Amino acid sequence: MTEVNMLIVDDEHDMRTGLQRVMGRKLPDVNVTICGNALDALNALQDRSFSLALLDIKMEGMDGLDLLAELRMCDPWMTIIMMTGYGTIETAVKAIRAGAYDFISKPFDNETLLRVVQKGLERNQLIRENLYLREKVKNSEPSSTEFVGSSARMRDFYYNIEVVAKSNYTVLVRGESGTGKELTARAIHNLSTRRDKPLIMVNCPAIPDNLLESELFGHTKGAFTDATETKKGLFTEADGGTICLDEVGDLPLQTQSKLLRVLQEQEIRPLGSSQDQKIDVRVVALTNLDLEQMIEDKLFREDLYYRLNVVSLRTPALHEIREDIPELIHHFTLKVCEELEVPPKTFCQRAVSSLVERDWHGNVRELQNMVRRVVMFSPGQIIQLDDLNAVENPTKKSGTRSELINTYAIPEDMTYKDAKQNVLDIFTTKYIAKLLVKTGGNVSKSAEIAGVSRAALQKIMKRLGIQASEYRDNQ
Repeated sequence: MTEVNMLIVDDEHDMRTGLQRVMGRKLPDVNVTICGNALDALNALQDRSFSLALLDIKMEGMDGLDLLAELRMCDPWMTIIMMTGYGTIETAVKAIRAGAYDFISKPFDNETLLRVVQKGLERNQLIRENLYLREKVKNSEPSSTEFVGSSARMRDFYYNIEVVAKSNYTVLVRGESGTGKELTARAIHNLSTRRDKPLIMVNCPAIPDNLLESELFGHTKGAFTDATETKKGLFTEADGGTICLDEVGDLPLQTQSKLLRVLQEQEIRPLGSSQDQKIDVRVVALTNLDLEQMIEDKLFREDLYYRLNVVSLRTPALHEIREDIPELIHHFTLKVCEELEVPPKTFCQRAVSSLVERDWHGNVRELQNMVRRVVMFSPGQIIQLDDLNAVENPTKKSGTRSELINTYAIPEDMTYKDAKQNVLDIFTTKYIAKLLVKTGGNVSKSAEIAGVSRAALQKIMKRLGIQASEYRDNQ
């Protein structure tokens, strides 16, 4: 168990020794160090780190506010609570702005002080855990990928990706929706010798059947009614690199036969052409479908299956890597806060435990979207279990005026115009996010539902920092 140390600095002997006795009685697991001046406190910092410091403001020599600045330079993550018998609103504001966690005026009752100290210690523990997780996430991610997780299952998966990437074999990546199949394909390409050549992503179901062959293999001018000019296919554009066929199980049988020939001969024939064209393309195919059952149902070619399944990888479902969920939550929380340009937030332990225990049928993507919503609508920096429940039950009415006021967490010094725009941006971000979830990240379909042009929606998304790619099968 990590040692918890607390520092009390007060130039009144009776006060600091009295506080030490109270803390020792009420918080027996906390090691309390007392000092009578700022210099002794700074010297104590040479011997150990402190989770929390309780500082008197009015002291001989260096006062509490100056000591606060020094302690924050030594350890910016320390939780610092100020106390004084000369308290004013101005002094409190000055202390908070200087980085103090809280402020309490003398005389105070022990229960009030204890409550503030316990909250401060909980805050510090969350901060330290998140710093640890951040470092763990950074060290656990394999080179050139964006995966998060350090469980044994994920470490094996990273190793398999790196081994597969070194070859030129065709790869079949299988796994449930939302488990990172597209991210796996990108990692294979980025870790391969083809990394400097194109990576072409093809969302097979998104292309109409009558255009799919032309998109993949190209066509000559006049090959069909609307073919007004010769067009390169995606396989030609990927020459020397990698082509990723997302949801390959949705390919029509006619296109399956053409793809089989490409894999066998390493050449393509554009529509309307009588000439074959040699290509050097590595194929990575993705699917969440049961291809074996589709073969029995005559919906997928068995010979194509064996051509694609030279090497197979299976992305882990979230229920297989529950121990990685805290890291994922932390990673997504930081990312969302950066996107929304808000101060960093963190989930309390109860909220994290609640998310770890759930069944995530949508896997990592579902978890990511949940974190997006909770971070967006939670007013405080520490996200509580109640915040999580409120986002999951949006129809539940707020019972008090203060709850209504806190709904959008509008800063007190914000003008009406800016506050109105802030609320509008929150609504717009939530609305677009729901559209992108519904359409799987398809901007055109989202714009059609919203009743705006694709260009207009893209402009709004750019302003709000919304990336359509995050709503596709990329985690």
